[in-house]
Amino acid sequence: MSSEAKCSKPQCDKSVAINELARRRGFFWPSFEIYGGSGGFVTYGPLGARLKQNVEAKLRELMVKKIGIYEIESSIIAPGKVFEASGHVAHFKEPMVECQKCHTRFRADHLLEEKNISSKETEKMNLEEIKQELIRHQVVCPDCGSPFGEPTRYLTMFETTIGPYSGAVGYGRPEAAQNIFVEFNRLYNVAREKLPFGALQIGHALRNEISPRQGLIRLREFTIADLEFFFDPEEPDCQYLTEVEDEVLPILLCDTRLKECEDITNFTVKEALDKSIIKCQWQAFFMAQAKRLLNQIGVPTEKQRFIEKLTWEKAHYSTQSFDQEVLVDRWGWVEVSGHAYRTDYDLGCHMKASGVDMTVYKEFKNPIESEELIVKPIVAKLGPVYKGDAAKVAAAIAELPARQVADAMEKDGSILVEGYQILKEQVEISKQKTIVRGKRFIPHVVEPSFGCDRLLYIALEYAYGIKNDRVVLGFPRTIAPIQVGVYPLMSRDGLDTKAKEVQRMLACEGFMTDYDETGSIGRRYARADEAGVQLGITIDYDTIDDNTVTIRDRDSWQQVRASITNLPKLLQKYFKGKANFADLGSQIKS
Repeated sequence: MSSEAKCSKPQCDKSVAINELARRRGFFWPSFEIYGGSGGFVTYGPLGARLKQNVEAKLRELMVKKIGIYEIESSIIAPGKVFEASGHVAHFKEPMVECQKCHTRFRADHLLEEKNISSKETEKMNLEEIKQELIRHQVVCPDCGSPFGEPTRYLTMFETTIGPYSGAVGYGRPEAAQNIFVEFNRLYNVAREKLPFGALQIGHALRNEISPRQGLIRLREFTIADLEFFFDPEEPDCQYLTEVEDEVLPILLCDTRLKECEDITNFTVKEALDKSIIKCQWQAFFMAQAKRLLNQIGVPTEKQRFIEKLTWEKAHYSTQSFDQEVLVDRWGWVEVSGHAYRTDYDLGCHMKASGVDMTVYKEFKNPIESEELIVKPIVAKLGPVYKGDAAKVAAAIAELPARQVADAMEKDGSILVEGYQILKEQVEISKQKTIVRGKRFIPHVVEPSFGCDRLLYIALEYAYGIKNDRVVLGFPRTIAPIQVGVYPLMSRDGLDTKAKEVQRMLACEGFMTDYDETGSIGRRYARADEAGVQLGITIDYDTIDDNTVTIRDRDSWQQVRASITNLPKLLQKYFKGKANFADLGSQIKS
């Protein structure tokens, strides 16, 4: 057996094993290694890039294709006023401490969490309280053991200048959502000016993390998938709800968390909505889709949960938030997606800051007839009394609410306006019938947001297993980075030529393939298992005689024999989930 396919420490930290495997096999590794590296940046190798693309494809399948979400791609750098308007410049700050000796900086809340102080406690603390907790728990620099200085707040957005002007401040986007909000009017036009509709952006984001120390879990440059779904708050029903209403969501409620308890309560989507655990149907729908996404990349339901965020934990834009978390070996429960009901906060902020109308028009099914009170100053009667000030007095009257003027005239026969006593006979009060055919309003938004790098790590960890002292990455077949490996039994006698023909045929049919002729067939199988290759196709001497090949399953190690002619059709059905391994050919007895 190949030594490269063995786990030398079967009881070791799974995270260590996965990171070692990832470097060696080309899933991912720290960037800029020849210069000593830089924390919080990774490079995805060939296998990692493919796996990441496949995970993102599952996300698109559930969120874009099936419900018609639009997808956009926009700039990573944005003018400072975008994030000033959204509130990020004011709120995107974390508590930081600096070692007084080596001057290394750390996130203060993370240091306290390592002392078993829960995140819900650190979220509430001001800087003085953080300082006292650091002293009380004798927290010192993890690198050199020296004490820390005073805690400060640190803006975790990358700041830059746009062009040569120092005053043209820009920021690297810490999320992809704001690009969607600022382009709302254009997107609404694309949506034929109809609600509801959604827009998704999958792309890079930047957060200048103080001390990233968790590999793919916490990066400075990462891939985020933000979906903003716009709807009429007066028509909030989700038309797809029946498809998910029986889906069970494991939820850790606020009330439970406040009791220092982590017991999960299982609700169907329908129950969660009926009991107002989840306030919005669309939010519940996307939470169910997020659970299904995790199932499809290999995470069982019992290893997932949704945490209801406490008041002080929610982002500044959120009315109700849930974090979807997955249990991992080293770090316990890790957030992989967030689900926020953002109401009209973001569009309202950008509308106010930009001066651009971001409302939509809604026509009523039945026009509403209403009676409006009208107050008009009688200039002919104001002029003789107020002379040159008559126009000013008339304008002041026009500014007052008509009902206020009418009530004062009925009660007192006059009203005081900016120091002028206006008599009843100096104004005309009448009623005017109007027909209201519609109204303008700012749409509400629910947002599911996914960390794609975290999803990739989760897929790796849940695929990682040991079988007969051999590492096997048991990815679900729909996300395996390589679907089919093709191997000549020997690299001579025409077997290698035939194997390359088969590999080329399958590649042209759209399969992700790999060709390997190095070492014994056992070593090649071991390498393939370690890389998560779903199926292995071996070309042997019988292939030359009868045009059949051996197909090997990564997970069961079973083998079947099938005709090369039938391979494309059989494999298409298999990778679409419409056939099992046994359906691929006749079983080979071991």
